[in-house]
Amino acid sequence: MQGTLNEIDIRSILQLIELGQRTGELFIEGYGPTAVRARNGEQIPLTPQFWFIFCINGQIAYTTDHTSQDFLRLRDYLRPHGAQSALDHLIGAQTVTSSTPEYTYIWRLLEKNILTPAEGRKIIQSMIEETLFDLFNLHQGEFIFEIAPPLAPQLNTSSITPLIAKTVRQVQQWKQFYPHIQDPDQYFLLVNESELQASLPERPYQSLASWASRKVCLRQLSRYLQRDVVTFGKGLYPYAERGWLQFEHLISKQPESSLSIPPERATLPYVVCIDDDLVMGKNIQFLLEQHKYPASIFSNPLEALSQVFQLQPDIILCDIVMPQLDGYELCAMLRHSTAFRQTPIIMLTGKESFIDRVRARIVGATDYLTKPFGVGELLLLLEKYGKH
Repeated sequence: MQGTLNEIDIRSILQLIELGQRTGELFIEGYGPTAVRARNGEQIPLTPQFWFIFCINGQIAYTTDHTSQDFLRLRDYLRPHGAQSALDHLIGAQTVTSSTPEYTYIWRLLEKNILTPAEGRKIIQSMIEETLFDLFNLHQGEFIFEIAPPLAPQLNTSSITPLIAKTVRQVQQWKQFYPHIQDPDQYFLLVNESELQASLPERPYQSLASWASRKVCLRQLSRYLQRDVVTFGKGLYPYAERGWLQFEHLISKQPESSLSIPPERATLPYVVCIDDDLVMGKNIQFLLEQHKYPASIFSNPLEALSQVFQLQPDIILCDIVMPQLDGYELCAMLRHSTAFRQTPIIMLTGKESFIDRVRARIVGATDYLTKPFGVGELLLLLEKYGKH
């Protein structure tokens, strides 16, 4: 099942998954609902965002998005439990780029009794509700649902119908805050401090002033204080309406397109990644974009084979276990072409046996990276072989 959000909306897609009691991964890529301007009038360009919804038997088990790789979302949710330092320790021990690294770390925190099962379920439930709120405000994009093994270990599942009803109510309430509050990622400024201080008790006023000075956005506040973002919008809207608060967007440098080379970093190698795991592919793409590597990502090895001769990448990352054409076959076929005799080909796999490494070398692989691998490991290999 795949298509565009012009043909079918998120609600209908989720209802079909629930009706069919499907187990798999729903991938959505799109843009925010509207372009925004900063306080100085500067246009902030929209960039593609992506989300994954993991379903088990027609229920939602977990959701992730383009921000989950840097663990900022998870850190926000762990803050009320005082568990950020424990997360940092785990990441320091082994930063992984598995399909669901955030979910993996939640599980590890549960194993170490740093989080209770109830706390873990609540965090995942809040992530699910936050994702659906964003998706129900999405106006354009594309989606694909693929049958896949269930997410393991299973920590939580949520029925889709009640979630849809709750999210629809939240979106309707949120629209009432326009144009004063537009986006959960907006922070606020104290425009009329004297009026605010006069109308609020001292402690709430000091909290507002502190959040404003640190540019804490509504989404972060909702995570810190374990309340949904609409509740915060409702509480702050009267002050925004009177002009005492003003909501703004942070201006941040947006990542370059994954298919273009930034002029100032044109010396970085162009990377093609071939991995039939959509989640892994998107996570790798996000990591590459974060570090300014131009890249193209393919989930279909046959499509990749037909495109790679036109793209002429400097480095190829290739999964081993794929349908239709496995990584060994693909690597051997590329090595038979003079165009790719010297191109570094790095095999990505969950296997770690000596025989697999030998086989990778026999078909011409340059190197071998075992999943889950650290971000640093990937970057070191790109740096090493990007100079060939």
